[in-house]
Amino acid sequence: MSTTTSVGDVHSATVRPRLWTPEELAEYLGVTLHCVYAWSSKGRGPRVLRVGARLRYRPADVDEWLNRATSNEEEG
Repeated sequence: MSTTTSVGDVHSATVRPRLWTPEELAEYLGVTLHCVYAWSSKGRGPRVLRVGARLRYRPADVDEWLNRATSNEEEG
């Protein structure tokens, strides 16, 4: 049986939101995958988690980062 999940779906076995891949983050933010990887390598962008050798993002961390980034723009 195959199931399709979208960004933000909650895994039925836990109450935690599913972690996003770099591709899903890029799609969500409307930026290139190259941009996501550049942020990660420079320590910028949303908080990144390493799961083994893979990069993953918590949706809540992405929203927190967006809130900080947009509030800084409004102040400047």
